[in-house]
Amino acid sequence: MSDLVITLPDGSQRTLPEGASSLDLASSIGSRLAKDALAAEVNGQLTDLTAPLPQGATVAIVTPASENGRDVLRHSTAHLMAQAVTRLWPGAHYAIGPAIRDGFYYDFELPGGAHFSDDDLPRIESEMRAIIAENQPFIRAEYSFEEGRKLFADQPFKVEIIDGVATGGTEEDLNEVGSAQIVSTYRNCETFTDLCRGPHVPSTARLGHFKLMRVAGAYWRGDEKRPQLQRIYGTAWESEKALQDHLTMLEEAEKRDHRVLGAQLDLFSFPTEIGPGLAVFHPKGGIIRRTMEEYSRQRHEASGYEFVYSPHITKSNLFETSGHLDWYADGMYPPMELDEGAQYYLKPMNCPFHVLIFKARQRSYRELPLRFFEFGSVYRYEKSGVVHGLTRVRGMTQDDAHIFCTRDQMAGELTTLLNFVLDLLRDFGLNDFYLELSTRPEHKSVGSDEEWEEAEATLASVAQAAGLELVMDPGGGAFYGPKISVQARDAIGRTHQMSTIQLDFQLPQRFDASFIGSDNARNRPIMIHRALFGSVERFMAILLEHYAGALPTWLCPEQVRVLGVRDDHDAYAREVADVLRTAGVRVNVDEASEPLGARVRRAKLEKIPYVLVVGDEDVSSRTLGVNARGSSDPERGVTVDAFTHRLLDEIASHGSPEAV
Repeated sequence: MSDLVITLPDGSQRTLPEGASSLDLASSIGSRLAKDALAAEVNGQLTDLTAPLPQGATVAIVTPASENGRDVLRHSTAHLMAQAVTRLWPGAHYAIGPAIRDGFYYDFELPGGAHFSDDDLPRIESEMRAIIAENQPFIRAEYSFEEGRKLFADQPFKVEIIDGVATGGTEEDLNEVGSAQIVSTYRNCETFTDLCRGPHVPSTARLGHFKLMRVAGAYWRGDEKRPQLQRIYGTAWESEKALQDHLTMLEEAEKRDHRVLGAQLDLFSFPTEIGPGLAVFHPKGGIIRRTMEEYSRQRHEASGYEFVYSPHITKSNLFETSGHLDWYADGMYPPMELDEGAQYYLKPMNCPFHVLIFKARQRSYRELPLRFFEFGSVYRYEKSGVVHGLTRVRGMTQDDAHIFCTRDQMAGELTTLLNFVLDLLRDFGLNDFYLELSTRPEHKSVGSDEEWEEAEATLASVAQAAGLELVMDPGGGAFYGPKISVQARDAIGRTHQMSTIQLDFQLPQRFDASFIGSDNARNRPIMIHRALFGSVERFMAILLEHYAGALPTWLCPEQVRVLGVRDDHDAYAREVADVLRTAGVRVNVDEASEPLGARVRRAKLEKIPYVLVVGDEDVSSRTLGVNARGSSDPERGVTVDAFTHRLLDEIASHGSPEAV
């Protein structure tokens, strides 16, 4: 028997006897690490602590407070919940139960068509804690497909997954079993076994800091024609403090829900007559949106972008050439048959149109880089169960840019573009960023290995030079190229994907786009895709929640409201408003037809930055009483000129009353 040589994340090595596991490795490093360990990352793959290590492996021990550790905790807690449900509802069918961001879920079909209610959650939690107290081990086993079918004969959803893997398997199926050759399971006790690729915590005793959140409906496989299942969502963390911090954040997030704020502030709505995921913007929301778009236009013009426009529909040929019909058809609306059978599609993206604009005439290298920009409306068929306010819609407007450049210009253009993106996001008050690099998706991409390697290496170099944290997203790229995503943390610590920058060698090839180079020959341009807001709708939602509806003054649909104490002060209030309006301020007068206190309260609920109150002394002295949003100390005797200058400075600097 030869000893194993294991490499640790810091490059150091450990020697262990043949057959040793990751738990043995952790014990050799220290008893505290062994006690803390949940799983291990072996050659980049998460595995159980007790699995034998291969010779020469690179191993990292996974602990609870790490991202991988939380995923393992959440996945194991999902299994724990499924076991509790099958105890409480004998005969229940359990489908899938993955870890998701900040939590987990599991889908069930209850016997007799029964349904969960939120009142059932405490009872399920209690049963889960009973199982934790039993300290049940998670025991892995592997079976043939036929053995797996027999094992899960009374679980039709598990059998369907096994059948799917046996006949080739979707990515979703393989995520459940982890291999196209075997069926892997985890048994907690004689009465509960689940189909799973793992890994899991060593035993149920390692779990406990969780809460079940809510019940929802979900179609099996996300298909509205398949059975509707009962889904229970939960959250799980490495400590009671982490759990409570998360629950506190959720309470704050609920107060900031952009859907609630949109209704309260009269910004937008989703009429049922139009359909799910299709928003209409009311006048106040329209002002916010117009202000965002106008500022973006100004910045793009100053940075050398040229504005273009494209239609909302196109013949199918365009998306056949681009490859979107091969790779993206599920996200597109069905075609319309027009012109004697020709198929037309609502566009799900703008990029193929911009390639055609580039191709409209012969281009020279002297024109490059060529930067096209469009506020383009696009349409994506999101399933009705996943549309969510403005953040997940079916019709949206993208602030879409496509840059055509030479290979020599590629890295410099990407660097300039990333800096432009970060600067503009900061102008909207987002300042806490990290970057995510999404690489080639397996089995779902076009182009050569060499092209993808060059594109990924170039993006990685640009991202690293930005000096921000860089997180890898293996397989998360588009079918035509890798991307950098700017991830921004909001005021309560949530992360949102904001801008994306994609490097594309493929679409110019597919459309045979070219320019005449300095060598007087046809050359292929490089194409860079960039959406800065992502979509205008989603960006507005993020800003509303980031600021809890109290937007910076420059974005507010109404920046000032003027109130007379009595009706004989209304004439002076209108005079003040006229001065401000002439200076470009969005201002209204709320005349004294109601008591002053009621009008002040209404203005505060509408989150107006400045409420100006004028009374006898103000009329005679030509002054104002200034009530700034967020302040409990009104200013008295402020001149109209002084307030106007101060307000215009605040608007120009994208400030807010709270920052003064």
